[in-house]
Amino acid sequence: MNILDIGVDVIEIERIKKAISKNAKFIDKIFTEREIEYFESKGFKAESIAGNFAAKEAVSKSIGKGIRGYDFKDIEILRNELGKPIVKTYNNLERICIDYNVLEIKISISHCKEYAVANAIAIIKE
Repeated sequence: MNILDIGVDVIEIERIKKAISKNAKFIDKIFTEREIEYFESKGFKAESIAGNFAAKEAVSKSIGKGIRGYDFKDIEILRNELGKPIVKTYNNLERICIDYNVLEIKISISHCKEYAVANAIAIIKE
């Protein structure tokens, strides 16, 4: 296995709080139903939402395209049974990953009082 690219993103949690309060459709526009279910299970904490947002940005950078040719909802950040974040791709992004021979995208998310950060690595076939 080889690495296609890596991506990292950091975001102010306050910025996500403001986006949510200013635009009632923000969450529905950016996140999938399963992500929203996860946020609900966490009490819609801004740091959880910001972490997933940063993860989507990091994933887009690990593919090397940014958010071009696909939508935010084409990236889904879920958690496995141990709480580890996992990446699922859909629609146009899934096709891009097939074209680029992406086997898996690894993701790590963290946050503190003011910031959320995520790191992604796109792993490709040799």
